[in-house]
Amino acid sequence: MFTGIVIGKGQIQKIIFNKDYTTIIIKAPKGFSKNLSKGASVAVNGVCLTVKKGKTDNLEFDVIQETLDKTNLKNITRLSMVNLERSMTAKTEIGGHFVSGHIHGTGEVLKIIDRKDTKDLQIKIPSSLREYFFYKGYVALNGCSLTIGKVLKSSFYIHLIPETVSITTFKDIKKGDSINIEVEQTTINTVETVKRVMLEKKA
Repeated sequence: MFTGIVIGKGQIQKIIFNKDYTTIIIKAPKGFSKNLSKGASVAVNGVCLTVKKGKTDNLEFDVIQETLDKTNLKNITRLSMVNLERSMTAKTEIGGHFVSGHIHGTGEVLKIIDRKDTKDLQIKIPSSLREYFFYKGYVALNGCSLTIGKVLKSSFYIHLIPETVSITTFKDIKKGDSINIEVEQTTINTVETVKRVMLEKKA
C-alpha cells in the first residue's frame, strides 16, 4: 500500500527486453533506497513494482507485459523521468489517501494551463471509469494523490500546487502525454453498492 505522496523522481537508466517480461533499471534520488530490501514494493508512476536488488540507488524491476499494456510504463525510454514512492509502514503519515498501486486505466492530457508556480491539467477519462469521478473526490495520477476538480462529460480537471509541480514529473508534463489513473477504492465500492441496491429495488 502507498499514500500517493510522491517523494522524488527517478531516471530510467536501462531497459532490457526479455522474452516474457521487461527489466527496467531506475536511478533513484539520493537516500531513497536506504534500508530498501530485495522484494520490497515501490510505486513507479503509481505502478506497484517489486525490487529485485535492494540497498542501491540503481533500482531494478521486472515488469510483465500485462502491466506494460495497461499503464504508461510502455512509453518510457532511457532517461525518462518517473515518480517514485516507497510503500507505507506503520509509522507512515497518511498525507494523501490509500493507494494500492494497481492501475485502472490511462488518461490523455488534453490541456495544460501554466501559471507562475502552479498548473491546471485537463485529462480525458477512460469511458469505463467515468462513473467514479466526482468533484472533490480523490484520484491517483502517476502515483500522486490528488483532488478532482471540475468534472465534464469525458474529462476532468486537476489543480497542482507548487510543491507537487516541483517534486514530480508533472513539472515537465506535455499535452498528449499518457497518465496512469488509479481510482480511489472507497469511491468504487460506494458506486457499485448504489448500483446493486438500485438493481435490487427494480427486481
